[in-house]
Amino acid sequence: MEALARLRNCPMSARKMRLVVDNIRGKSVDDALNILKFTNKEAAIWLEKVVLSAVSNWANKSEVVNPEDYKLKIKTAFVDGGSSIKRFRPAPHGRANRIRKRMNHVTIVVENQVNIEE
Repeated sequence: MEALARLRNCPMSARKMRLVVDNIRGKSVDDALNILKFTNKEAAIWLEKVVLSAVSNWANKSEVVNPEDYKLKIKTAFVDGGSSIKRFRPAPHGRANRIRKRMNHVTIVVENQVNIEE
């Protein structure tokens, strides 16, 4: 069984977020949370919330009390670029430089490795 969690319009560039997402892709949820806890990047804080949300979504979907018994694994994790807010900053000789404040969308899919008996 799979469960999905999405984070939309995260105020960080997709390139910075992908550096951290690449570290947790394909890992077990426990390993991923340990990696995120000790990663010294802002993206790790956002991703930890998304992974915990995916685990919670899986528990609600499967109606299981304790998700730790089913060895959850991050099946897919990817980051897409979102919209960007455009600002202008003054430049020399009367020109203006554009500043792009980028956003991204994070999607994480969690699945169990131990079958659920009903």
